[in-house]
Amino acid sequence: MKDSTLFGKDKLERWTIEDSADVYGIRNWGSGYFDISEDGQVEVIPDPNAPDKKIRVLDVISGIRARGREMPVLLRIENILDSQIAHLHTSFQKAIDDFRYQGAFRGVYPIKVNQQMEVVEEVTQFGRQYHHGLEAGSKAELIAALSFLTDPEACLICNGYKDEEFVDLALWATKMGLNCFLVVEMPEELELIMRRAEALDTRPNLGVRIKLASRAGGHWTESGGDRSIFGLNTTQVVALVDRLKETEMLDCLKLLHYHLGSQIPNIRDIRSAVLEACRIYAGLSEEGAAMGYLDLGGGLAVDYDGSHTNFASSRNYSIDEYCADIIETVMGVMDDQELAHPTIVTESGRATVAYYSMLLFNILDVGRLEPQPFLDEVSEETPDVIISLMEVLQGLTLKNIQECFNDAIYYRDEVRQRFKHGELNLRERSMAENIFWHIIHTIARKVKHLKRVPKELEGIEEALADIYYANFSVFQSLPDAWAIGHLFPTMPMHRLNEMPTRHGVIADITCDCDGKLDRFIDPHGVRNTLPLHELRENEEYYLGVFLVGAYQETLGDLHNLFGDTNVVSIRMQPDGTVDYVKEVSGDSVADVLEYVEYNPRGMLNRFRRTAEAAIRNGQITVEERYRIMQAYENGLQGYTYFER
Repeated sequence: MKDSTLFGKDKLERWTIEDSADVYGIRNWGSGYFDISEDGQVEVIPDPNAPDKKIRVLDVISGIRARGREMPVLLRIENILDSQIAHLHTSFQKAIDDFRYQGAFRGVYPIKVNQQMEVVEEVTQFGRQYHHGLEAGSKAELIAALSFLTDPEACLICNGYKDEEFVDLALWATKMGLNCFLVVEMPEELELIMRRAEALDTRPNLGVRIKLASRAGGHWTESGGDRSIFGLNTTQVVALVDRLKETEMLDCLKLLHYHLGSQIPNIRDIRSAVLEACRIYAGLSEEGAAMGYLDLGGGLAVDYDGSHTNFASSRNYSIDEYCADIIETVMGVMDDQELAHPTIVTESGRATVAYYSMLLFNILDVGRLEPQPFLDEVSEETPDVIISLMEVLQGLTLKNIQECFNDAIYYRDEVRQRFKHGELNLRERSMAENIFWHIIHTIARKVKHLKRVPKELEGIEEALADIYYANFSVFQSLPDAWAIGHLFPTMPMHRLNEMPTRHGVIADITCDCDGKLDRFIDPHGVRNTLPLHELRENEEYYLGVFLVGAYQETLGDLHNLFGDTNVVSIRMQPDGTVDYVKEVSGDSVADVLEYVEYNPRGMLNRFRRTAEAAIRNGQITVEERYRIMQAYENGLQGYTYFER
């Protein structure tokens, strides 16, 4: 609903970009990569170490549209991916230097987090200077990794369920000089690996994944603990050691691996898991295993809401603190056991790629729950229940606001019952509901002046929120927002020097009630509406959802047959210019139909026969048939999203 006092009296006249920065939290969750320009536009800072070089998102949108691409668009900023990789390695190196740690650090990118070729290619190319490796959890991911990873000092970690082909590929990679580890995640895998290693005449680099007793909070807590799907318990680990001793292969066991979770918000959980893993590592060394590598898995969280807390969508630590705590904990245990400091491996995927992608879309329309002016006067013929509603409206004050609310609900329900039984006609019901909404809006305005808001009236503004219809699909582009209620930063791309005078939720263009965003980040937790601006005639209103680079691109589905969006990748050059380095067209209607087993050519032929029959029946002319077929063919080749 419209309210110029949304953020305080007279705020409309003195709204600044600082107010917008606070409302949307961009400087809290942006990690230095995003800010607001003086004229109220979102801008990208690809390298926080060079804050004077910025890219205005609205300029990029103009460039995208000038190149013939429509919204929605997934925008990737390659420099941010590079910056995140560099940040992780420099932070670990600083901790190594500060504590005088004698081992090394090797970052590994889990391909499952974002399997797009462009991501894997950039990680291996830019990451080579840091010996940044890859993690593959399936045969397809391993084949992808082997086509890009050529650095013999980088780690290639092979996790997941492994068949003979998977094992053979990993063993051949080892024989070719790659630092490839086959991680035993199930007891039965060891025999397969040993058998194939003998057949291929090679000594494997083995790792073992353990089930820790330690668990973490957050959405993905089931990844760790005794009931985690993959990994060996301590009894199974001891049996593995004994089997390797029997075959004189204990020197092949070099890596200990665990995975606590995908997004670990609390640093205490991380320290606890590292400590437990170090004790098991020390025990394996005592048994005679070669060891040398400690793989801590994933878990480095992204502060999606900017609260810097242990909330599920945040984290209560920085990357520097994360690295320092790991180095300090590992070093303490190893020194206590008089063991050489191992090479520390982390599989940080979410923190690596989340920041570098954002979803851009335009708003198509707005729906509002606003009462209409009274067209019909109350008269002697007006039903008594409608007269009662009008009396509630006329007598509403601050003192009786709760009583009036309860009365309005009662009479509204009475109207609906009478309508069902044929006692009221359609116009009478319409009149009653219009009066009801006048009452609710009046209550919403008055409730702000109460010192204590009655429980029944809490959230009344949210119930009156506008619906902004957006040109995208939640199920395709933001599946975690729908499936697990994950929070992603969402805000307008421009007009941020103007006060947002509306409360809104964002509905996508699927015909599904779940296709919406109605949970947003807030400095004090979670809110159910987003401050937005009035739409202007003949002017696009652009919104963006940030930090979507992890998982969202590969988890999306074809709900309502909305396919992949257009993808545009940009890179800022040293001189500050922006290159549009890659453009990938989103799915056409024909593309998504083929995904679900339709044959577009066959469909075209069947529709052509239908059109010919319409000519024979005199329903259309030959000329109209041509135009109809042209529209059908154009539709098959068109973008699955709304096109102006």
